[in-house]
Amino acid sequence: MPTSSNRRYTYHLVNVFVESTAATFGGNPLCVFENAHGMSDAEMQSLAAQFNLSETTFVLPAAPGSGAPPTVRIFTPAFEMPFAGHPTVGTAFVVNALGLPGCTGDALTLRMKAGDIPVTREDGGWTFTANAHTSRESGIARSDVAAMLGVTDADLGDGARYVDTGSEQLVIPVSSVAALARVQPDSALLARHVRTKSGRFLAYVVARVAANRFQVRFFFPKDGNMMAEDPGTGSACSCLGGYLLDAGEATPSQFTVTQGEFINRLNVLQLSLTADKRIRVGGQVLPLGEGVITLP
Repeated sequence: MPTSSNRRYTYHLVNVFVESTAATFGGNPLCVFENAHGMSDAEMQSLAAQFNLSETTFVLPAAPGSGAPPTVRIFTPAFEMPFAGHPTVGTAFVVNALGLPGCTGDALTLRMKAGDIPVTREDGGWTFTANAHTSRESGIARSDVAAMLGVTDADLGDGARYVDTGSEQLVIPVSSVAALARVQPDSALLARHVRTKSGRFLAYVVARVAANRFQVRFFFPKDGNMMAEDPGTGSACSCLGGYLLDAGEATPSQFTVTQGEFINRLNVLQLSLTADKRIRVGGQVLPLGEGVITLP
């Protein structure tokens, strides 16, 4: 039973990148702790493992009247991340709904390890402006890219490329949605050929299905080298924006990006490239519930 010496922390569960707010079990789940002051890093990591979602965020609100943005820590069940997209969008929704200091109105900033990320309320959802992207050639032979995805050379599109807007991803275009459906990643080959700046092996596989529409899949290692598929990846979507800019995509432009269809968890993301070549990613958020965790 809780005692007077226990610490109580309120958390909120939301689904991010839902197709609509009527889609109760779509989107990518997120847990947000509204005030994590007093928690240790080890406790944050343990709570992220306890909830076992792709990410859990811990908000450290700024002092009232300070004018500073809240600090946000992002943890997977195994490690901390400097930036991630669906935690940015979902956390912005929560801190705005709570009216935390500096988080009222239609625009706010979240302070993350990757830097200050501006987020705005637009069209019923929340949209972040990513850091300016950097990119580099993958250096992976086309035949090796095909092998590590379990597809043929003919299934591939343009060359794979590493892109970074705060969390580096390997963006791999394929030729069609049919090719996307055939992807069966080989974890051993991915581990051999792929290495992001953080030392991870990941694959963001992209099919362009119309001039302004993409369908994507994102694979990452979980529980050792076993590959898992993420339902909705905002940071990788912003990296797609960087890939398009590198390829000479016209600006301004806007795209709908869908993800999660192959794991029955539809996510709908809005990607835009501004006239000054900024990358913006957003979507709708559905609140599901809240609770309290008691720590000694």
